Parts: sequence; C-alpha cells; structure tokens
Amino acid sequence: MGRITLGGSSMLIDKDVIPGYPLSWQARALTGLMRGTLKPASSLLMRHPIALTGAARLGDLTRMVKVPHPEHVTIEPAAFSACGGEWVRGGPDLDEGKVVLYFHGGGYFSCSPRTHRSITWRLSVAAGRPVLALDYRQGPVHRLADSLSDALDAYDCLLSRGFDPEDIVLAGDSAGGHLTLATLLALRDQGSPLPGAAVCLSPWADLTDAPRRVNRWQDPMLPAGRVRWLARRWTSGLDPWDPLVSPVHGDFTGLPPLMIVTGSTEVLRDEGRQVARRARLAGVPVRYEEWPRMPHVFPILADVLPEARLAFEHVSRFLAAVGASSMPASMPASMPADDSAAA
Repeated sequence: MGRITLGGSSMLIDKDVIPGYPLSWQARALTGLMRGTLKPASSLLMRHPIALTGAARLGDLTRMVKVPHPEHVTIEPAAFSACGGEWVRGGPDLDEGKVVLYFHGGGYFSCSPRTHRSITWRLSVAAGRPVLALDYRQGPVHRLADSLSDALDAYDCLLSRGFDPEDIVLAGDSAGGHLTLATLLALRDQGSPLPGAAVCLSPWADLTDAPRRVNRWQDPMLPAGRVRWLARRWTSGLDPWDPLVSPVHGDFTGLPPLMIVTGSTEVLRDEGRQVARRARLAGVPVRYEEWPRMPHVFPILADVLPEARLAFEHVSRFLAAVGASSMPASMPASMPADDSAAA
C-alpha cells in the first residue's frame, strides 16, 4: 500500500494512510473487554443454523426497543416496496437535496437501522445531509439477492424522488460494506447512473472459502473461523467468486471515489486493502485508512471512543474533497493537513 498521485484536494482521496494518535484508555479497555466476551461468545454460538435463527429473532426484538439518541437528532420512519428504514437527521440546516443511503452491518442476519444510530446520525452531520438507513431483508429467511434487491430498490426510489445521482452517497459497515460494493457493481453493470461517492467501514468483501490467517489472533472481536463458516452459509448454492457475492474479486472500472476505513488488527483488514488495490488498478480514486489497534467497525463506538469520533471528521473531509458534502457548521471543517503516515 502507499500511493499518493493526485494534487490539490484530490490528495485527500487517492491516498493510503495510517491515522496517527495516542491510543486512548477507552480503546484499550474496550478491546480487552471484547476479547474476553464477544469473541468467545461468537466462537461458541456461531456453529449451527439454529444460532443464526435465534440471533435474527433477537434482532427483531431490538426493533421494539427505544434506542436513545441526542435531542438534536430526529428519526422518521421510511417505507419502500419490499422493506422499510428510517430517515436520520443529525441536526438542523442540512442540505435536503442530498442524501446518504446507509446499509447497516450485522453479518446479514442481525442488527437494524436502530442498532447503528450512533453511526448514522454522526454520518448525517459529517455529510451535511440526511441519512436514509435501510432496513433491508436478511438471512436466514432471505438470501443475499434479496438484500441487494432492496438496496437497488431504495436507490431507484431516491432517484424517482428527484435526487440527482451525484448527490447520493452510498455507505455501509461490515456486511453493509459488502452491500455497498455489490450495489455499486450492480448499478454499473445495469447501466444505471452512479452515486457521487461511497464509504465502507470494515467491509466484508470476500465470501469465498479462503481461510483468514491474517490477524486471526489479534482481532479482539471476530473469530476468523466463524466468519468463514458464515460465508459458507450465505453462499450455499451460489458462485462465491461472483463479484456480486465477493466484491473483492470484481472489476471496479467506472465506480465513483471510495473511502475504506479498517482497523489494523481485524480479520477483515486485508479485504479492505484488496478492494482499495483493485479499485485503484481500475482507475478509481480511493482513500484507504487503516486505524492502529481499532476493532471491527469501531466508528459505531463513537459514544465512548475518541478515535471513532475523529473518524467521522475524516469522512467529512473525504466527502468535501469529492464535492459530495455540504460542510456543516457543527462539524469541524479543519483537521491537521495530514493526520497520518503513509501506510
């Protein structure tokens, strides 16, 4: 990794960086807690389809729980042809003519827009526009094709409501990062107008049966073997090398600028690296950020992690650089000119 080729504001786009900061005590405490709780629990539970069904049902219950959010944030339900979602606004004075279409993570079997509000309201502030968080269909009842269909329907709906393609940003984390990349490839292949930019947080981009040896022991959250087991589950009956199934193996020619954010110790790190590499080979500007010792999808921990809050400032700068952001007054418009070292 390590390529800086463009000048001016474009240097914020086509660049590999390792953000530099002193690791916070909150990060040390949380990663230690995850290593002792979440990782062994995942290793134990994700071994049988019944566990997925139970997790999915538990996720359904969370939809009935009122998730608190700051007073300045507004949440409104949204409905589509096959699924729903919610409009998230991080404050007043947003550009209502622009939008972020967000796909939450959860391994394609858990979580919802509610569980990811700590990301979506901050992303709304960072982008200076409302966020449409999609409640797409998931397994084990539904297939990857159903999730992708929901994403494409939501994008078409935004176009039909008068949003210009260049005023739409796609974003997602983990499985939602997979859905972001698959949606971009599907839109390109069907000749649809493409969005202005895309942001992927710790994307799960490779669903082939390849073993994950990198960071197998360092990852404080995800067991590599369970990720592989889950990939086998979702690709049963499919070609795992199909770019819509494993976007990391796709041709990224013609796609809009990408921002990819990963943690240096997570098992999915190299998938983000490979997406960045292949996209650049296809001529796509990519800002790849690898945050030292951060866990999987660490921006969701922004309520407690200062590093996660800083990540949204980086996203804001990226969107401003590609002309896809109305910099809001409430988001700091300046950071150190280069808050990172070459990766």
